[in-house]
Amino acid sequence: MIHLPPLRTLITPRRLRLTLLGFLLLLALFVLYLDHVVRDQFEGKRWALPARVYARPLELYAGAKLSPDLLQAELAVLNYRPAGDQFEPGSYRRGVDRFDVATRIFTFWDGPQDALQLRVEFSAGRIVAISDMVTSNPVTLARLDPLRIGSIYPAHNEDRVLVKLDEVPTILVQALVAVEDHKFYTHHGIDPRGIARALKTTLSGGGIQGGSTLTQQLVKNFFLSSERTLRRKFTEILMALLLEMHYDKNEILEAYINEIYLGQDGDRAIHGFGLASQFYFARPLSHLELPQAALLVGMVKGASFYDPRRNPARALERRNLVLSELVRQNYITQAQYVAAKAAPLGIASKAPAGTAPYPAFLDLVHRQLRRDYREQDLRSEGLNIFTTLDPQTQAQAERALASRLPQLEKARGIRANSLQGAVIVTHTQSGEVQAVVGGRDPRFNGFNRALDALRPMGSLVKPALYLTALERPNAYTLITPLDDSPLVWRERGIKDWTPSNYDKVFHGKVPLRTALANSYNIAAVRLGLDLGLDSIMDTLRRLGVTRELNRYASSFLGANELTPLEVTQMYQTYASGGFQTPLRAIREILTSQGQPLQRYPLAVEQTVQPGPNYLITTALQGVVREGTAQDLTQYVPADLHIAGKTGTTDDLKDSWFAGFSGDRVAVVWIGTDDNHPTRVTGASGAMTVWGEMMAKLDLEPLVIPVPETIELVWIDGASGLRADSRCQGAVELPFILGSAPTESAPCVSRSPVKAIKNWFKRLFD
Repeated sequence: MIHLPPLRTLITPRRLRLTLLGFLLLLALFVLYLDHVVRDQFEGKRWALPARVYARPLELYAGAKLSPDLLQAELAVLNYRPAGDQFEPGSYRRGVDRFDVATRIFTFWDGPQDALQLRVEFSAGRIVAISDMVTSNPVTLARLDPLRIGSIYPAHNEDRVLVKLDEVPTILVQALVAVEDHKFYTHHGIDPRGIARALKTTLSGGGIQGGSTLTQQLVKNFFLSSERTLRRKFTEILMALLLEMHYDKNEILEAYINEIYLGQDGDRAIHGFGLASQFYFARPLSHLELPQAALLVGMVKGASFYDPRRNPARALERRNLVLSELVRQNYITQAQYVAAKAAPLGIASKAPAGTAPYPAFLDLVHRQLRRDYREQDLRSEGLNIFTTLDPQTQAQAERALASRLPQLEKARGIRANSLQGAVIVTHTQSGEVQAVVGGRDPRFNGFNRALDALRPMGSLVKPALYLTALERPNAYTLITPLDDSPLVWRERGIKDWTPSNYDKVFHGKVPLRTALANSYNIAAVRLGLDLGLDSIMDTLRRLGVTRELNRYASSFLGANELTPLEVTQMYQTYASGGFQTPLRAIREILTSQGQPLQRYPLAVEQTVQPGPNYLITTALQGVVREGTAQDLTQYVPADLHIAGKTGTTDDLKDSWFAGFSGDRVAVVWIGTDDNHPTRVTGASGAMTVWGEMMAKLDLEPLVIPVPETIELVWIDGASGLRADSRCQGAVELPFILGSAPTESAPCVSRSPVKAIKNWFKRLFD
């Protein structure tokens, strides 16, 4: 049997003092540790801010090509609303050929733009005048605040808009203090009576209770976890006292206003009153009115429970409770209370998108950013990224692909939802990417076919062959006869290759421009063999292809695989007059303080001389005018003079169309993810998507300035010799100086009526 000493001999006064001293020492060390944590985190970088990504802002200026309907569509995308009695920022009024627009405050790369009241006047599809409605002065340039198209969030997907205390409406601060902590300005971080009441409830079995001041709430959200234990509560009290010891009330209140959780948008957490004001009311915090401020303060108690979109009745009741507390504590008058209580919730009909509405485009932006920034900076430094996305062009690209694919499946007897596609649209001169669609579901944030689908490019490679030839004017012109007769290609170690034309017909000798217009395969292969594979590969590099390509004879017919983005880069060079302009999705980047951080200047290098590029562009216009793409005129007017090329791969597995107008380049690909036949050609598939999309865009005609090295010569279509413009079958074609035929063909006159007309025309010109 074990005998224990009496308890009084174990707990001696000395041991008790040592135990107490040890406890106090541990407590002091714990307090010192907490003090370090509080000051280190509160004085350092308090929040990891997401990078915000914006579409291009719509610029308004006299002469801009813009119709009233397009402006209204843009305003709808930006969540502007028709003005009521008050003409406030984010509203508009439409008249006959006139818009009155109250813009929102926004900081652009060249500085902040105040909220303006603009009168925009239109005529013939263009802006003719802009004036400031307040001063009546003309306005040279104004921008609408750009559409936010996505964010790059910190690890915990917290989103917030930081605000200074002087930007917060006084009534919101008053409501917050009145409802959440009416002793905020007099206590030192804790409310002993509140703690005593909470402790009594906890000990009586009511669970861990709050009794928290605003300072304690901030500590809980900013420093601690959400567990409900006495240990965490004790830590919270100590940290609240330390916070009040080091910082004044305004600093604590400002941090609280930016930290508090106020809702959820998918996987994005809404933190702070600044973002909550935009999320629920689509307006800056400084523009909130009494009922709106009361609602946000009421949501502090439970953002999900009082969510005004999901639980409007519950939210209204909570808001009115806050209003009643404000009038009880004399922050507002009885008249203000009655008017605010009668007001509707006023929630914006559509919440600003938190998740990326254009994931394929944002993917391109993210890839370009990774070249210059660390991933952790993108997710924490609060960068403002201005991109090149045009919401209207993007919408038409999405709509055309989504509507055409089911029609093609039905018409060709293809299994529903089996066809996929990709679309890219750029600006001809700048290389700015205006739209990217990565699949038939444009909101799917997965495999991005526009950037990652490596597919044989088919006949889209042929312009590179013909360009290579036309760069040798002593040997090739647009009328040089090419041999389109049967060919067997023999190479040691591989099976003989016998290319054929799509129409299974051999066409003999055909002019170069006709061979391209009709996409004759054998003529292209024979031309490629004469030029040499190395020459063709060099041309592809000069057009912007950086990928290492395999060298096969079948490369002359597009057996090499490229992504739609890489194909777009090729055709961008044709469209820009022979200048290789790297495609870019980013215009400007600002820091979280609005300072310019990184510019993306236009990088241009002339890799194709103006003369040969003019010739190949003219030939590509012939593809649309009289070749495989002539049905494109069912969608877009012939007087736009579109240049383009169809592409179809073996067994109809890939359908391509690449083309450009005076202001836009676009590439469309259609295929299946499992590489099954699509049963559509480039003309019957991808071109119809291209045409349907471009028909909805106000395109500029493709009018190419004639380079100094080019002369225009009338040619007899039958013989390829010079001809008089009055001769039957004569066509005017461009030639590099010195390469046009010198011999003339006998002239077969046109009809007498036409001859007389031409005679009178020359007489009076």
